[in-house]
Amino acid sequence: QVQLVESGGGLVQAGGSLKLSCAASGRTFWRYVMGWFRQAPGKEREFLAGIDWTGDRTLYADSVKGRFTISKVNAKATVYLQMNSLKPEDTAIYYCAARADWPVGEWYGMDYWGKGTLVTVSE
Repeated sequence: QVQLVESGGGLVQAGGSLKLSCAASGRTFWRYVMGWFRQAPGKEREFLAGIDWTGDRTLYADSVKGRFTISKVNAKATVYLQMNSLKPEDTAIYYCAARADWPVGEWYGMDYWGKGTLVTVSE
């Protein structure tokens, strides 16, 4: 089992950048593939990016490809989401999640979740 805690959210102007972090507890972080998701008010939880056990493989949703970058440092048991060129429509609660198997995709396939961090992008 793994526990996840997101941080780094906040208020940013359109065109700005934020870097989210997700710290995992336990010594078995390396066994999990990780994903970032978001959920805006009234919308379904949406997949953004995924990364495999070693960080060699990544996946991105079309909506964020070229703007967001997922990375991880296994030694720190942390996964990151660098978000650039933010838009007002990126406003949402951002979650990290973990599962044992690759690839990462739909939110209902993930086994462990953090509580989320709020990102607000103003005009």
